[in-house]
Amino acid sequence: MKEAQEMKKTQENPLALEKKTPVFTTKTLVQMALFTALLCVSAYVSIPLPLPGAPHITLNNFMILLIALLFPCAQSLLIILAWMLLGIVGLPVYIAGRSGIGYLLSGWGGYTLVFPFAALLTAVSRGGTYHRFRYTVAAVLGALTIDLLGMFWLMLMTKINLPAGIATGFLPFLPLDILKSVVAAQLVPAFLRVMKE
Repeated sequence: MKEAQEMKKTQENPLALEKKTPVFTTKTLVQMALFTALLCVSAYVSIPLPLPGAPHITLNNFMILLIALLFPCAQSLLIILAWMLLGIVGLPVYIAGRSGIGYLLSGWGGYTLVFPFAALLTAVSRGGTYHRFRYTVAAVLGALTIDLLGMFWLMLMTKINLPAGIATGFLPFLPLDILKSVVAAQLVPAFLRVMKE
């Protein structure tokens, strides 16, 4: 009788059984660890900007956005916070092998500090099931959030004005960051297929 009721509930609401599935299965934890490692490696893939004192453009935010598009909010946030914690305790996982609180509180560290918020915003705005346009918009929104809030942090820490902040901390990153966010959104179905196997 009880099994028949469960079957009826499942037919009426296919998500009924999914609610009972644990959030952190062994497979999920392994995937989260793998993406944490990929996030660490992504900081070393960089393109130098032809500006004095400017940081490199890296694959960091590409990986942040991809993680936010692939994993549920809580899991994507945990991956990014684990990566940030590795850097805080001294492992060289930030851009160009940097680490520590000192880097996070520097002018350019604001872009890294914003990652958890941008990932959360991306994960929430993308919705549940994959839809190419919605995921692309969510990824672009996440990239803009990183660049804008990072720019404001840079202005605060270095005491530069808004025009200088836009010229130094926003516009140089914009074209490639938008491209990376669009590419990340298009790659989601391929990654999801591999992750489900």
